[in-house]
Amino acid sequence: MLDAVLGRLARQHDPNVLVGFDKADDAGVYKISAGLALVQTVDFFTPVVDDPYTFGQIAAVNSLSDVYAMGGKPLSALALVCFPEKEDPEILERILAGGLSKMVEAGCTVVGGHSVRDEEIKFGYAVTGTIHPDRVLTNAGAKPGDALIFTKALGTGVISTAIKKGKAKQRWIDEATRSMTTLNKTAAEIVTQEKFRGAVHAMTDVTGFGLIGHAREVALASGVSLKIDAAAVEVLDNASECVLEGFIPGGLKSNEEFAMGCVEFAERVPQQMRRLMFDPQTAGGLLIAVRSDDANALLAELRAAKVGATRMGEVVAKTKPLISVA
Repeated sequence: MLDAVLGRLARQHDPNVLVGFDKADDAGVYKISAGLALVQTVDFFTPVVDDPYTFGQIAAVNSLSDVYAMGGKPLSALALVCFPEKEDPEILERILAGGLSKMVEAGCTVVGGHSVRDEEIKFGYAVTGTIHPDRVLTNAGAKPGDALIFTKALGTGVISTAIKKGKAKQRWIDEATRSMTTLNKTAAEIVTQEKFRGAVHAMTDVTGFGLIGHAREVALASGVSLKIDAAAVEVLDNASECVLEGFIPGGLKSNEEFAMGCVEFAERVPQQMRRLMFDPQTAGGLLIAVRSDDANALLAELRAAKVGATRMGEVVAKTKPLISVA
């Protein structure tokens, strides 16, 4: 809906905008000087877990992720708070404390924010980061022959739905929470090392549109097609169980309706795995297109740093279907 509305508005023409909203990328990038650009993003949402402190952590990790996905370094943040008038203020304090803990871990300074009264709690941040204008990683640079590497595992959406319905088992909650409270900081720092400059061609984080939705954006922006090995895509231990028990978020169904026409699944791909590829992720992992010859070295460094990562596909010349999953 937002894409359709923005498409009807007049576009501003500023040569310093290196990445704008017309690119369907993770964050905006604005050039300040020959050696400095700002990376800007904003994200907030309703609670996905019951514990306020953990929710604050997850919201911060999710908000910071877009800066990491562009290859940037978070610098400052503004908190966005929607909070009910009659709710216990201690809950708000715990949410803010959780968010601050992750901002401190990221080295990102919270400089202020804005709050409004709302019947439903919502929380997140507007984050500003920095990057060299020549080192911006967008979703538009993938090249045929590249390997696809994916960090983290799928399934936070279906597990969050189980939590909201009061049906989640504690081990499901623990697994999803570990994933959603883990910053993409280490992964981004490894990807942006000088040794991988020129080898990593594109990067995006997998969040609300699910793996297929974000892979679609990479394919369209880069003018390529993608092949994904379903067996190589990591999923949280209990995510398939959640799908089988019917804990399907509305966002998953919307993602299927939106992107199903661009993907073709081999018959052997299990139904629950197909659905998980559309699962909307909160604070999800990074999808990286890297030159095939450098893929194993990048994968080894990520794993050595205890970043969960798998080589789960490849980039090919544009064809139909846009995305094939086998």
